[in-house]
Amino acid sequence: MAKKARASLWPGVIALTIANAYLIALLAAEQQALIIALLATGIASVIAAAWLGLLVSVTASFADHEDALGGCAIIAALATAAFFHENHFVLLLVITVMLYSVATLGLNVQFGYAGVLNFAGASFFGIGAYTSAVLNAQTALPHLLVLLIGGFLAALAGSLLLLPVLRTRGHYAAVVTIAFALLFKTFLEVNDVLGGPQGLQVKGMNILGWSFNDNIEIGGVSLSFYMNYFAVSLLLLVGTFILVRRLERSWIGLNLDALRLDETAASCFGLDIARWKITAFLIGNFLIGVAGALFGMVGGFVAPNNYTFADSLILVSILLLGGIGNPWGLLVATIIVVVVPEKLQTIQEYRFLLYALMVIAVLLFRPEGLLPRPVRRYFSGWRP
Repeated sequence: MAKKARASLWPGVIALTIANAYLIALLAAEQQALIIALLATGIASVIAAAWLGLLVSVTASFADHEDALGGCAIIAALATAAFFHENHFVLLLVITVMLYSVATLGLNVQFGYAGVLNFAGASFFGIGAYTSAVLNAQTALPHLLVLLIGGFLAALAGSLLLLPVLRTRGHYAAVVTIAFALLFKTFLEVNDVLGGPQGLQVKGMNILGWSFNDNIEIGGVSLSFYMNYFAVSLLLLVGTFILVRRLERSWIGLNLDALRLDETAASCFGLDIARWKITAFLIGNFLIGVAGALFGMVGGFVAPNNYTFADSLILVSILLLGGIGNPWGLLVATIIVVVVPEKLQTIQEYRFLLYALMVIAVLLFRPEGLLPRPVRRYFSGWRP
């Protein structure tokens, strides 16, 4: 059989460049009329590109040159940060996108690969955030270690749900995680040690004496202190993305896919169902907890109302919108879900209605998401 020719790298590079320029323009816009016009232009452009068949070449380019285009995406993120180097609000928004992306990548391991439902993502995110609040205030542990502890405690708390999750499946397992989300918020509200309903202050990150909450001066150029958190968040996102992709293409990902597709058949072929459910659930919660621990330091404050069941639904809506099982789709969906409501101040009070309508529209008209998961590759260099 003749080997299929590799797609060109340039469609992906051009698409990334245009998308990044568009994102910078959207973030820089302040007038509501201009923001609405940009959003309408973006939607029309994507529809036109799909109608003309241009998205096919872009998809093929990403499939054949994922590593190179991943490097281009990092450069694009750095260019965005450089453009807004003094803008606290925009940099905070970009950091939020990156940390939410890390959290949804953790959910993707559970939902997209293993088929394990988790509607308490915000609760595990909150466990990481509260961990950073308590440990930064009460101990002198290195803050990078605090991030790992936040992930470990989120995974440990998730282990409390393993027995009911293993004994149920489908919507019954979803109800278990929903109950945990409601109980977690109630626990925070009645626990005075953790600040009760008022929450806790979180000390900013400090590494080797470098305070991340101080602005940076380089050669007369002033940089926002959020640039410190941007660098750490970008490293965390890149590391998580690589981990999730390698996990998918390994024998572990193969086992998780078999579990998701048909538990009964997988069990008949000797797959340990409980083992792989536990693996997916703990890995996903660990990633969510690490992202939450860093987000707590970035925001400087944690409170029960920030980690509700509604916030968990936002994470799930990102997963559905982007395309379950496709990490690239999650990045695109996170930008849409986080940035658009923040820029459209007129719909701030109706953002949850927007999320609900978005999920319904996706389920009705494009159930596979904006960027459907392609056929999995067991080996990174393998081609059909």
